[in-house]
Amino acid sequence: MKKSILFVLAMVAVFSLSAQEAKWQDLFNGKNLKGWTKLNGTAEYQVKDKTIVGISKPGTPNTFLATNKMYDNFILEFDFKVDDGLNSGVQFRSNSLKEYNNGRVHGYQFEIDPSERAWTGGVYDEARRGWLYPLTYNPDAKKAFKSNEWNSARIEAIGNSIRTWVNGIACADLLDDMTKSGFIALQVHSIGNNQSLAGKTVSWRNIRIMTENLDQFKTPENNSIQQINRIANTISEREKQDGWRLLWDGKTTEGWRGAKLDGFPQKGWVIENGILKVLKGNGGESANGGDIITTRLYKNFILKVDFKITEGANSGIKYFVDPTLNKGTGSAIGCEYQILDDLRHPDAKLGVNGNRTLGSLYDLIPAPKDKPFLPGFFNTAMIVVKGNHVEHWLNGVKIIEYERNNQMWNALVAYSKYKDWPNFGNYEQGYILLQDHGDEVWFQNIKIKEL
Repeated sequence: MKKSILFVLAMVAVFSLSAQEAKWQDLFNGKNLKGWTKLNGTAEYQVKDKTIVGISKPGTPNTFLATNKMYDNFILEFDFKVDDGLNSGVQFRSNSLKEYNNGRVHGYQFEIDPSERAWTGGVYDEARRGWLYPLTYNPDAKKAFKSNEWNSARIEAIGNSIRTWVNGIACADLLDDMTKSGFIALQVHSIGNNQSLAGKTVSWRNIRIMTENLDQFKTPENNSIQQINRIANTISEREKQDGWRLLWDGKTTEGWRGAKLDGFPQKGWVIENGILKVLKGNGGESANGGDIITTRLYKNFILKVDFKITEGANSGIKYFVDPTLNKGTGSAIGCEYQILDDLRHPDAKLGVNGNRTLGSLYDLIPAPKDKPFLPGFFNTAMIVVKGNHVEHWLNGVKIIEYERNNQMWNALVAYSKYKDWPNFGNYEQGYILLQDHGDEVWFQNIKIKEL
């Protein structure tokens, strides 16, 4: 009898929980800016018709209207409208700390982008790492934003999962663990001294947040959009299902060896706190610990490598590598995704038309000058190989692509430093290599998906 009563009570409790209504809290009272504080800039915020209106102003840095309360896990909804020509966003899990750039607001941002780029709903890391989820990862979502109209937004930040929607369309699916808590803030972006943008507005209304029973009310997983995992040296369940695996485990040298050795180099490389570091040498090619390569060959794949450049450094990620070609001094031979401090290393000015700069196919195809590089932070290089088609990406943006095994490719190689190496770049498969060029460069989050 007791068991039956306990079972009934348990079922009532479960039913009561499932029948709960979402407990939303209004962040804006529709009357004034009570509970909010302006930070960093001097752009103006006004309340009109139950709407917060941000007004652009020349000569001020980015201005933020931040909640006085901090939030960690939540579901946030709001409506927004923006004038053409402005850029804006909504900060979340963001902070303003005296010890960080003298109080500059930094943290996650839901992007509001009415430009032709159309990245509204993407996730940007304000004043820190830059783009975490540009809509190059989910181009279909670029159609969600409606110009010169009210749009609805939803942000779900639960644990390490950050997901966004615009007008009900899924935009970003990000895993990141850098910041767990912070305020929510409305941004009026700096317009510099552009008088033509002065007085333009961005508006928000119906701003509400939910902080309880989030698992019950969160949106079901949507496997149709790409998930980006920024948590170092991990593979998420989604990535595992999609065929991704770690190429470096973040702890050991398993799966790697010296390009000209049977084992891993005894010097010149160290593993510290989940980071694989090639150490400072004399600046020469493969003259300290030497290059390292995978212990197996790869053919068609997507490779991702997070890298951080120390000041003035030179390194590279190579593919289609044959370590038996160059048995003398210097680096092993293969196609190279150049890693370089373009501002400080002399190699950036060598070659032809900048084809030795960061992200370039070294000495063959230059990357654009306006590439999205973040000095002082980890950047994500991605190399896509599908047969003879190859792409280089940097921080979610494709910067070069080319076809190999054809007359044009062979002519390009003939006018490069690789002209004397037989069949360069035309191999069906090869090793993947991280280069020792005598400068300290850090690597982490090395993962691969074979196609």
